[in-house]
Amino acid sequence: MPKRPNSKSLGLSWFNPKRAPVHRVHSTAQFKVKHMMISNVLGEFTSITGVLERDENDVSKSKLRASIDADTINTREPQRDAHLNSADFFHVENHPDLTFHSTSISKNADGELKVSGDLTIRGVTRNVVFDVEGPSPAQKDPWGNTRIGLSATTRISRKDFGLTWNAALEAGGLLVGDAVTITLDVQFIKEC
Repeated sequence: MPKRPNSKSLGLSWFNPKRAPVHRVHSTAQFKVKHMMISNVLGEFTSITGVLERDENDVSKSKLRASIDADTINTREPQRDAHLNSADFFHVENHPDLTFHSTSISKNADGELKVSGDLTIRGVTRNVVFDVEGPSPAQKDPWGNTRIGLSATTRISRKDFGLTWNAALEAGGLLVGDAVTITLDVQFIKEC
């Protein structure tokens, strides 16, 4: 049987929080959506796994895969969280994960990264583009692990993903806005 290539033979640096876990307090997926057309509701998912295959010589050859456990939603209101997990929204019973798989990574003239990829929510996949701040320079933590971090933001229409539940307001308008801003703040630990 041929020997499986390792990250060094492929010229990649591998960062993998699933096999080398990061404390959940160091990685978060947050979202923001308009409530009653007057203010934003913030929420987060507390369980993120994934892998960054980082080509340090050519960022466009890098790849990113991530998965979020939809059942870990937290908006600081248990009734709302239960409603968001129901068939009206994420339908967690049938669609337990939100996933992202990059399809391209590019750097603009200012050196900022754009990560395009397939985002799947509630079984519906759409292409989205994340604006990325980072990755940070690699840092060694006090235990000898090498870490990098990044922040990524995108804005989606929840209706594009089948999240169409809403309620009309007496004075006009809708209870839940359509535009959702998603922000990921993630640390990766370099595998040896």
